[in-house]
Amino acid sequence: MLGFFDAIALFVTLAVSLLIIVPLTGVLVRFRANYNPKGLQLDAEGGAQPHTGPVIQSYFGMMHRVYTIEGVSGLYKGLMPTLTSTLVVSIIIILFMDTSRPTHGKYRAPETGVFGTLFYSIVMLFVSLPTAIITYRSITTPLRLPYFNPVKSLRVLLTPTERRKPWILYMTPGLLAAEISHSLIVILGLGPLRRLLLPMPEDSSIPNISLAKFGIYLVIICLGTAILTPLEVIATRLAIQRNHASSEYNSVSQEVDGDAEDVTEFAGTEEDVIGLRNEEDPYLGLVDCAKRIIDEEGASALFRAWWVTFLGLLGSALAP
Repeated sequence: MLGFFDAIALFVTLAVSLLIIVPLTGVLVRFRANYNPKGLQLDAEGGAQPHTGPVIQSYFGMMHRVYTIEGVSGLYKGLMPTLTSTLVVSIIIILFMDTSRPTHGKYRAPETGVFGTLFYSIVMLFVSLPTAIITYRSITTPLRLPYFNPVKSLRVLLTPTERRKPWILYMTPGLLAAEISHSLIVILGLGPLRRLLLPMPEDSSIPNISLAKFGIYLVIICLGTAILTPLEVIATRLAIQRNHASSEYNSVSQEVDGDAEDVTEFAGTEEDVIGLRNEEDPYLGLVDCAKRIIDEEGASALFRAWWVTFLGLLGSALAP
């Protein structure tokens, strides 16, 4: 159990981390969520209409656009759900896992064996999935959500169906399949290969790295990046796709039953930071989402910010 000063130091560290991570994550989510079709789209009457949304080609281009349109406050969209989920997970780890070194990496879980790690990751996935959905939606909404009025924010971000039946978030088409597939690849694939090729001596905090084995694992990381990045892009798209009892609602407007009428947009903005796909024609699942992204936006859209995934895997491989 952590002492008082250790706990204070931990939460100060978390606060500093959030100040850095929240803007970077927000830009990543928007970049991967931005709908950028490569051809003409059909309107309600079947006529061809050119796409008029923003065309952003890079992660840093998206960062510049967010700052230009919404300023610093726009970079910190999603702060409150991220802060809440981080605090809850940290407290659970401190109280129930009896460790003074809780881990917060996306690609690492406690070393309890392959199946123990898999069980831990699946449990944490089910715990964190609703918060992740709310966080992604709060990042991509064009509205300025209040920091200290969660009820009002949830009425904007969630449909009436989702508020009445919150478990339906787990039934978002394809989302759970994408997240579980991601965990299986990391834990059952990359994890054992890392321990085989880059073993950690028990009496050292430095991995026992052979250049030949490291080169092999670097190739494996590249292959893992090629598989995991599309899953992450798909998960982002599916998380912001809201669930309705009827398909007649237009989720993209994020205004259902007047819930967003008294929520303001960012001052001085005449355009949204990103374009969102019309959810009246929703993705039907993981495979359908991948196919439609390729057909409508090109295969390169599935690999947006691939280097973020690559650096995450590389950092996990080199971490003690």
